Amino acid sequence: MAKRGKRGLTDEDKALWNRVAATANPMDRRSAPTILEPSKPSLTKSQHPTPEKAPAPVPAFRIGEKATKTASAWPPSSQETPQPPIRMDHGTHKRMARGKLKPEGRLDLHGMTLSEAHPALIKFIFQAYETQKRLVLVITGKGKDRDAGGPIPIRRGILRHQVPAWLTTPPLSAMILDIREAHQRHGGGGAFYVYLKRRR
Repeated sequence: MAKRGKRGLTDEDKALWNRVAATANPMDRRSAPTILEPSKPSLTKSQHPTPEKAPAPVPAFRIGEKATKTASAWPPSSQETPQPPIRMDHGTHKRMARGKLKPEGRLDLHGMTLSEAHPALIKFIFQAYETQKRLVLVITGKGKDRDAGGPIPIRRGILRHQVPAWLTTPPLSAMILDIREAHQRHGGGGAFYVYLKRRR
């Protein structure tokens, strides 16, 4: 067996020793195992880490105090759902936007859960398309403010935010030409106009 030179312990050897030493129960302080520090490579000036910026202080909060709502966890709907370009006839769009067009059918999703509302919406749009209706109204409501200021925010009007996503994804998107917020006389921010394509 070749005789090893006096090269000292490697960082791996020291790490292994530290793991073993951490599990030992010394009899007294004099026999406690020595923790070995692994050698650290010297850093050049350019390699020194940049100190991180200190985080903003957290405002004081007492137990039982209601959380303030100055900063919302959800972005405003105008930033969240930017208006897509108009895909329908501009004259018809103007009359629809002014509430001059009467919807040929309406679906009220008030009080439904997401699992109830989604199939109801699919069925309604399919039937409207099959019967060659062009403009229908989907009522979602603006939603109640159910956020009690707890640690997990609760979105207001979950159906109002979810319905446009359902309408712009398959299978419904293939039948729809345009979606717009309804005029005040038809529900305003709590309803959507859905303008359907002509059936082929």
